[in-house]
Amino acid sequence: MTDQLMDILPGLRRFAWSLTQSVHDADDLLQATVERLLKKGVPEGVEVARWAYTVCRNLWIDEYRSRRVRKSVDVDTDLADAGQIDGENDVQAQMELKQVMQIMQQLPEEQRLTLTMVTVQGMSYLDVAEALEIPVGTVMSRLARARSKLVELVNA
Repeated sequence: MTDQLMDILPGLRRFAWSLTQSVHDADDLLQATVERLLKKGVPEGVEVARWAYTVCRNLWIDEYRSRRVRKSVDVDTDLADAGQIDGENDVQAQMELKQVMQIMQQLPEEQRLTLTMVTVQGMSYLDVAEALEIPVGTVMSRLARARSKLVELVNA
């Protein structure tokens, strides 16, 4: 399992970032996910990657709920992973990324999560459905609603 876990870490880290919108929180979430997987293992007959995404999502939901009780969640625009700013194109790209992040934050959580898993992670509808424990049709309708809302928000 350790080798399989090492193979999916980059994608799992991107997924954690897409949930948290913060480099630091994503690293913490990734660490908690890996710890949970190593401690409790993966159920028999379940693919490691799917289980890892499910565990990561569930840990984030727990954290998100506890944060919401304490205070509102702010978007961290720390783009430390983007590297040094090197010219006008990098500045423009960072500004566009910030705008996309702000627009994405306006989507309902389930739509943002589904959209991220499909578009950022490149997961199939079936994989998303299994990871989120929802029907494939629900994945498709969430994506359609998320895309429509994004178009509406961008054009506003």
